[in-house]
Formats: sequence, structure tokens, C-alpha cells
Amino acid sequence: MVIIGITGTLGAGKGTIVDYLVSEKGFRHFSVRAFLVKEIERRGIPVNRDSMTSVANELRARFSPSYVTDCLYEEALKGQQSCVIESIRTPGEIASLRQKGRFHLFAVDADPKLRFQRISLRRSETDSVSYETFLANEAREMTSDDPNKQNLAACISQADFLFLNNGNVAELHDQIAQALKIIEKHE
Repeated sequence: MVIIGITGTLGAGKGTIVDYLVSEKGFRHFSVRAFLVKEIERRGIPVNRDSMTSVANELRARFSPSYVTDCLYEEALKGQQSCVIESIRTPGEIASLRQKGRFHLFAVDADPKLRFQRISLRRSETDSVSYETFLANEAREMTSDDPNKQNLAACISQADFLFLNNGNVAELHDQIAQALKIIEKHE
């Protein structure tokens, strides 16, 4: 069972990587976002980027910096097949998953204007924002000294593979396929 975690900037292509791994390689998908949305809905609060961030930070502070991904990992173990955990946001999540073995971290980034265009097109509940708000949201999640808060810069720096996604989907798929070949050689 191989576990791939995905981190990256907002709108860079995390979901596109997940789609490829699921449809082309048979991975099971586990989403931090979906886990948080379920918790937010259970609490009866609006689903938006602020509530997702605050609920994630609160769960990490209450239980552990890796709480959400640890829950998803336990769920993944039940299926005993390779899986992808989408939206790794803290170094604690990475450390915990690395300790479990057979874990590889993918990071994806792209030009900010291109990423904003992408989120504007997908129109999820957290994406209806101005370009300025988009940049502010990302800046807020980029670094932190608090182990319970998002630190995308630290996560991206720990990636085993970094994909630059300024091109088309086929180019991103080629990058993923190359990374998977390297992983298969070392497994």
C-alpha cells in the first residue's frame, strides 16, 4: 500500500493530480477538505475558507497537528490499497505520515494569476473571492510558527516531487507518471 500526500498552493492542480491517480492508477482518494466540510456541516456553520481554516486549526490544537490526516490514514488502512490523501497543510501531517512508511509527498504550484483563473472556473464554496482575497488567503496559509496552523511553504519544501503546473493537463499527467515510475523503482 503506497500513500501519496498532496500539498500545494491554492488552485495549482491538487484535484487534477488526485483525478489522475484515481482514474488512471486505481488509488483511493481521501480528502482533508471533505473531512473538514463534514465537520463544519455537523457544527451547522457556513462552509467557507475561514471556517475550514478555523475548524482545521482547532482540531489540530485539540488533538494533534496531524489529527485529520491520521483519521484519514486509519480509514485508508481498512481498504489496504494505495491511496492519495489530498490537501496536506502542516509539517506535522507530513511527519506522521512518513512514520507510517511507504509515504511520498507530491507538491504542485503554478503562476498565481493562472491559479486564480482556475479557482474562478471551478466555483467551489471557498472559491468565490476577489484576486486580492485569494492572495491574502494564500499568504495566511503559507507560513506559521504554530504547528497546528497551515504552513504550505514548509510542506512544499518537504515534497519528494514538485510539479510546476503552468501548462496543460497532459503535461501535468506526464510529470505525475514520471514520479510514479521513480516511486515504483524504489518500492
